[in-house]
Amino acid sequence: MFRRTFWFTAGAAAGVWATTKVNRKLKQLTPESLAAQAANKAIDAGHKLKDFALDVRAGMVQRESELGEALGLATPPGGPELPAQRRLAAVEPPRRPFDKHDKRSYTSHDRNEDH
Repeated sequence: MFRRTFWFTAGAAAGVWATTKVNRKLKQLTPESLAAQAANKAIDAGHKLKDFALDVRAGMVQRESELGEALGLATPPGGPELPAQRRLAAVEPPRRPFDKHDKRSYTSHDRNEDH
């Protein structure tokens, strides 16, 4: 009698355990859950990438200062100042007067023209 009760209880417990395990796995495989997991992993990867970039930048600054000291380059206390950004103006060069005998003043850029 006790033996049957023991095995009945063990079987019921195993069935409950297996059912909960399967239900948890099914909930993990729903599209909403998969999307949330992917979003969390993307956020974690972004944080790791940001930390890596900050470490690289700190290493660059440290190495640059080491090289500057080794080469005897003095940098101002505020750090190196970047030059002002230049703007390229779309200005055409002045044209020379047309002279058909002067090869410098006449060049054809038409690729379909017969030569």
